[in-house]
Amino acid sequence: MASSSGAAIGPSAGGLTRSQMMGALAGVLLGILLSALDQTIVGTALPKVIAQLQGLDRYAWVFTAYMLTSTATMPIWGKLSDIYGRKWLYMLGMAVFVLGSALSGASQSMNQLILFRAVQGLGAGAMLPISLSIIGDIFPPAERGKYQGITGAVFGIASIFGPALGGYITDSLNWRWVFYINLPVGIVALIVVYLTLPNFGLRTRHAVDYLGAALLVAGIVPLLLAFTWAGAEYPWLSVPILGLLAASIVLLAFFIWTERRAQEPILPLTLFRNDIFSVSSFTSFLIGIGMFGPLLFIPLFVQGVLGQSATTSGAVITPTMLSFVVASIISGQLMSRWGRYRIIAVVGLSVATVGIFLLSRMTAETSVLNVTINMVIMGLGLGSVMSPFTIIVQNAVEYRFMGVATSSITFFRSIGGTIGAAILGSFLSMTFASQLASAMPPAVKQAVPADRLADIHDPQALLDPQSMTMLRSLFAGAGAQADALLAQLLDAIRLALAVALHDVFLVATVIMAIAVVSAFFLREIPLRRSHRAGLADAMMEGGGEMVMDAHPAPDRSATP
Repeated sequence: MASSSGAAIGPSAGGLTRSQMMGALAGVLLGILLSALDQTIVGTALPKVIAQLQGLDRYAWVFTAYMLTSTATMPIWGKLSDIYGRKWLYMLGMAVFVLGSALSGASQSMNQLILFRAVQGLGAGAMLPISLSIIGDIFPPAERGKYQGITGAVFGIASIFGPALGGYITDSLNWRWVFYINLPVGIVALIVVYLTLPNFGLRTRHAVDYLGAALLVAGIVPLLLAFTWAGAEYPWLSVPILGLLAASIVLLAFFIWTERRAQEPILPLTLFRNDIFSVSSFTSFLIGIGMFGPLLFIPLFVQGVLGQSATTSGAVITPTMLSFVVASIISGQLMSRWGRYRIIAVVGLSVATVGIFLLSRMTAETSVLNVTINMVIMGLGLGSVMSPFTIIVQNAVEYRFMGVATSSITFFRSIGGTIGAAILGSFLSMTFASQLASAMPPAVKQAVPADRLADIHDPQALLDPQSMTMLRSLFAGAGAQADALLAQLLDAIRLALAVALHDVFLVATVIMAIAVVSAFFLREIPLRRSHRAGLADAMMEGGGEMVMDAHPAPDRSATP
């Protein structure tokens, strides 16, 4: 172990040579790729998983369990990395993720799979925020944009190739290999991280806030469950949803009360006194809401309204992710060269807002090419703002808070995505139902038995062959009129769905427009070109020393 004073970590990116910096970056990117691929390939295999394990009623829990544990624990992992250093916690997160992958692949029941996906999520909750903090340790803020833009590109690439890879693995091998594939990748990533990554950390006197950590998880889990189930499993005003929301409010209020009194809070509330952190967190929350709506519902528009295949739907998403990757890299480069970030945030969010607004103008007559162009515009905007907010926050807070501040940005964006998906999904259902009621021809209403009317208020009929068979059965007694009545019903469903999606995209446009306004309030301070100032301040206040374990030991005499 090598100890040094804060002065030893200067403008040369932590005293590492260029080869050591690139080796450490490679380890970080492998970990990010491991998590990103898993999120994109699992969905492809789920139909065969459900068929074998017999758990259609728990289908959504395969994702929900992962999302709950990963999102709820992000700030905790970030804070612990501030206390104990990044390297070993990052490796622990990867090890837990790999263990969860192995167990998920060996699952013999749906309940086992759900439990082991929660274990995976627990590891994933460490991997993304700590990886971004590690980049913050290695590179000063003025250089950070170049490399954090690459992390966004990794996610984009995984989104492009992940579904196809998942399909190939499921068809050619077995669905279990969708999880087992993480084992060799994870082991390689662990080895690379161990060999190349220094253990940056600020060794200080500390007291772990166990009560705060427990209350944070206990408060966030019911909140996420409420917004995941609302409108799908239970009505919004049902007792289970209201009970979950009430429990979340009480527990989070107790969490805030505890954090104000904790010696070293798991989520320091003093961070919110920093206007840059507060504005960035709020804007990231809005981005989470605004971006998940279009990404979630565009396949429904392409397949349901335009009547295209799932393959065509995927062909629309692919250019979007490519534009996301390109914009992420370019915005990172510009941020590093200009040393400016507010203009990038405002312009990027404005472009995303325009793209989503163009989505709201689409109708059943819109061509697939126009849909693709609109999605590319949105992707360019979103890709350009995903990395900058992490760098903005890292540059604005003391070094001792970098881990928890970094994880908080990802945390708020994830919470926004969950809440946005629930609210926009419920809004879609309500609007669709009212539009269908007014668009349905009287002859169709008369032909459908009164006790079966509820069966036609589902746009899945446009996508699912089984739902289509069910609709045909409704008109079994209509004789020669059956096909004509079914065609009229499908036209009404398409029209109602087009109007409902128009309204959903319009709501998302408004939310993104608010994010643009919020970005205008970002106070711009110079991006530090050295770690020295932040570390010196952190040690002065924390009474500790900067510690960097490296394997191999870094050559401090070399200039990167």
